[in-house]
Amino acid sequence: MDRSSSFENSWADQWDYGGDPEPTSWGGGGGGGVGKKGGVEKTKAMATTGLKKMKNGTVTGFTWIKDKYQQKTKQKH
Repeated sequence: MDRSSSFENSWADQWDYGGDPEPTSWGGGGGGGVGKKGGVEKTKAMATTGLKKMKNGTVTGFTWIKDKYQQKTKQKH
């Protein structure tokens, strides 16, 4: 069965009313790639920030759990 024949248009064809952007606006093409490098640097910076936040949240969570456990064990003695 040919799957492409069962669909008239893709989801994007049905709901995307705007035109497609020019490929040069994506930082690709023959335009030099300065935009590409800047995007990679932004992504790297955001990932680093996200990892730091995740690490801090994890440490805070484990500290909270440890404190709750210690409070509970002190009450038993």
